[in-house]
Amino acid sequence: MPTKSTRAQPKKGARSTRRTKSASRRPQDALALLRADHREVKAMFEEFEKTEGDDEKVEIARRICTALTVHAQIEEEIFYPAAYEALEENDLLDEAEVDHASAKDLIAQIEASSPSEPLYDAKVKVLGEYIDHHVQEEEKELFPECRDSDMDLKAIGEQLKARKEELTAQA
Repeated sequence: MPTKSTRAQPKKGARSTRRTKSASRRPQDALALLRADHREVKAMFEEFEKTEGDDEKVEIARRICTALTVHAQIEEEIFYPAAYEALEENDLLDEAEVDHASAKDLIAQIEASSPSEPLYDAKVKVLGEYIDHHVQEEEKELFPECRDSDMDLKAIGEQLKARKEELTAQA
C-alpha cells in the first residue's frame, strides 16, 4: 500500500478532472451564460477586425452570425418571456427586441454578401457596434433588474443551455 509521501501528486497548476467535470454539471445562472456569450462574440468581432484575408473574414463572420442568431433565439424564446413576466417595467425588454430585429437584418445582409463586395467590412463593424450597445444595456440595466426579481435564474440558465446546445447542433 503506497504511503502518502509516495503517492503521485498532481502537477502544480494541473486541474482536477473530477472538479472540472462536476463544475460543468452545475446549473449555470442565466445571466452568467448570457454574459459568456457576450464575451465570446466580442472576441470574434475583435478577431475579425485584425483579419485581412477574405477566406478568414468569411469564416469569422459566419461564426459571429451563427453565434448571434443562436443567442438571440434563446433570449427571445426563454429569457425575455421570463423577464417580461417577472419585471414590472418592460421598456428595456422592448428595446432589446428592437435591437435583435436590427441585428438580424444586418446578419442577413452579411450572410448574403462577401468580403469582395462594398460595405462588407462596414456591415460587420456596425453589427459589432449594435451588439456592443445591446450588451451594455443588458448587462448594466436589464440584468441587475432580473437579478433583483423573483426570476429563477438557475432554472432559466439550464433551459438556455439546453436550447443553445440544440440550436448549435443544428447550425
